[in-house]
Amino acid sequence: MAKTGLHAIENASLDELQALQLARMQWSLAHAYEGNPGYRAKFDAAGVHPGDLKCLADLSRFPFTTKADLREAYPFGFFAVPQAHLARIHASSGTTGKPTVVGYTREDIETWTQLVARSIYAAGGRAGMKVHVAYGYGLFTGGLGAHYGAEALGCTVIPVSGGQTERQVQLINDFCPEIIMVTPSYMLAISDEFHRQGLDPRASSLKIGIFGAEPWTESIRTEIQKAFAIDAVDIYGLSEVIGPGVASECVETKDGPTIWEDHFYPEIIDPLTGEVLPDGSEGELVFTSLTKQAMPVIRYRTRDLTTLLPGTARTMRRMAKITGRSDDMMIIRGVNVFPSQIEEHVVACASLAPHYQIELTRPKRLDQIKLIVESREGASAQTYEREGAHLCERIKTLIGISVELEIRSPGALPRSQGKAVHVFDRRPKHS
Repeated sequence: MAKTGLHAIENASLDELQALQLARMQWSLAHAYEGNPGYRAKFDAAGVHPGDLKCLADLSRFPFTTKADLREAYPFGFFAVPQAHLARIHASSGTTGKPTVVGYTREDIETWTQLVARSIYAAGGRAGMKVHVAYGYGLFTGGLGAHYGAEALGCTVIPVSGGQTERQVQLINDFCPEIIMVTPSYMLAISDEFHRQGLDPRASSLKIGIFGAEPWTESIRTEIQKAFAIDAVDIYGLSEVIGPGVASECVETKDGPTIWEDHFYPEIIDPLTGEVLPDGSEGELVFTSLTKQAMPVIRYRTRDLTTLLPGTARTMRRMAKITGRSDDMMIIRGVNVFPSQIEEHVVACASLAPHYQIELTRPKRLDQIKLIVESREGASAQTYEREGAHLCERIKTLIGISVELEIRSPGALPRSQGKAVHVFDRRPKHS
C-alpha cells in the first residue's frame, strides 16, 4: 500500500468512506462487547447493544471509555482477545498514575505499521529516504511505531532513540538523514546543540521533521522551520488508540492532521456535559477504533481539546492544533489557562528562547504563577528585560492573569528528551 503512494480510500467519496465506517463500527462494537467483559457491562448498564447501531449518529448512545477504565483493568483486563493472540504489549509511563497497558495482535501491528507509513508519505517522505528516529524506544509507542512505519514505506531507518543530544547532532551530520521524527520540544534542544557546537542547523541534510507526542503551537512550527529550513509536519496519536499515526498533516497544506477515518472515528464533545458537538466546534476529542482486534476502544475520551475541520488534501476530516487538554488546564484564581496560551506569547519574544517552565504556588491562600524563561544567546539584558515586561503585560491583558517573570541565562532550563514538562504545580492539595 504505502510504497505505491496514496491508498484509494484517502480520496474516496464521502459516501464511500461513511459506508466503510459504518460497517467497521458495527463490527468493532460487536467485537468489544463479545470479547471485553468491561464493555459488556458498560453497554448493558447503559441499555444499549451493538445491534442498536444503525447509522453513524447512533454511536452517541454508547457510553464513553476513559483512561480510568484502562487503569482499573490493569494489566491485561481490557483486551478483547486471548493473551495467546497478542504479538506485542506497550504501556504508558504511568507518571500520572497506574500505567495504561495496550496490546496488539499481528494484524494490529500491520495496521499500525501501514498507518504510520501513510502518515510519513503524507508528510513528504518517500522510499529511499533516511529517517532519523529520535522518539524513545521501549514500552512507549513512539519509537517502534515510527520505525516500523518508515521501514514499510521503504525508507532507511536510523534508530537513535531519545537522549544523548550531542550524539544526535553528530549522527545527523554524519548519516545525512532527510527526515527526523521526534518531539518538537526535543527538536528545539537539538537546535541548541547545533549552535553550541558552532554548526548551522539550516545547513544539515534534514528536509522534513515529523513531530508529535505532545501539543505544539504554530509559533513553535515557525521556530523549527526557521532554525532548520525544513517542513515541520504534525503527527498525532496516543497509545490507547493505537500509537502515532492516528492522524497526520499533509505537507502540501500543513493545515492540521488528517484523521485516518477509515480506522478511527472521531467525535467532538462538550468536556463537561458529554454532548456531541457539530464539526467546527471546539471541544474534547473522542475516538472509536474501527479495526483494532486486541484492544478496541469505544468512544475513548482523549482529553485533548481541538476542532474537527473539513478535509482539504484528503477526503477525511482534519483536526485543528490541540489548544490544550481538559485535564492539564490550570485554574488560576478562577481563570482557566492552558500552557499553550502562555507559550504563544513567549515564542513571540525575539530575545527570549522557546524554553519555559510554569510554577504554581499558593502563598497566603492566593494562587501565584511564576513564568521562568531563558534569554537568547547574544540578547542584551536591556532588550530581554524590556521584552519580558511587555510579555507580562500581554499575558495580563490577553489571558487575564498576572505572572512573575524570571529570566535565566541561555541553557539554564533542563532540556526534554521526550515529552516536555512545562507545568509544576506546587500548590497545597488540600487548602
